[in-house]
Amino acid sequence: MTPDAASQGNNLEVGSPFVRLSPLHSERILFVCPLPWMDPAKLTLVRQPFDHPDFLFELKHDGFRTLAYISDGHCELISRRRNSYKSFAELRTHLAGLKVKNAVIDGSLHLNGLDLRQLPLTERKGKLCALIEKSALPDVLGGKYVEGRGVDLFNEVPRRNLEGAVAKRKTGTYSVVSGWLKIKNPQYTQTERRHELFESFKAKQTTKVLPPIPKKLPVRTRTTQTSQVQRDGKAYRR
Repeated sequence: MTPDAASQGNNLEVGSPFVRLSPLHSERILFVCPLPWMDPAKLTLVRQPFDHPDFLFELKHDGFRTLAYISDGHCELISRRRNSYKSFAELRTHLAGLKVKNAVIDGSLHLNGLDLRQLPLTERKGKLCALIEKSALPDVLGGKYVEGRGVDLFNEVPRRNLEGAVAKRKTGTYSVVSGWLKIKNPQYTQTERRHELFESFKAKQTTKVLPPIPKKLPVRTRTTQTSQVQRDGKAYRR
């Protein structure tokens, strides 16, 4: 997802079914969603690419990190801070077309009521690819990866001006502390522009908060000026 296209919406309540506010009505529209809240896996930065037979390697895409919550033909894209993106309507529509009753997708986590987070990564990816193929949606594609050859993949990153690469252990399960590793391209030319776009996005989402009205108004201190005058040879203060 490109940062200049994004706009976040409402913060969702912890433990609730995901909630979407209708633009035409003031009441909340509840999408009954039996899916648990999930926090996305974090990536740890490493300095150098590497080869390892136990790892698979993917391209690191620039943009916003989200989880896709899908239930009964509806899709919500949820940020790491549990905000619902109100942009990306076309993407939400495409993902809602997946032939699944309900799912949480970040490399396949939860499908049709089954929590897949404890399955090995390669098995989770296989289930997600099978779902995408079955759904036959031309605009929804499974991510490609290479096994073992992280250096070869990363060598293509600066040549194509990409942000970086991600390394994941094949047998790894899904958790916040996942062991996923990211290798960034120091020559990525859109880094400065990316920072400007994210700062602009944050500024648009920031609303001015007025200070609260005090319960009791403060008492103003009235100042008086004093001066001395001479009268009858004596000094008087007034």
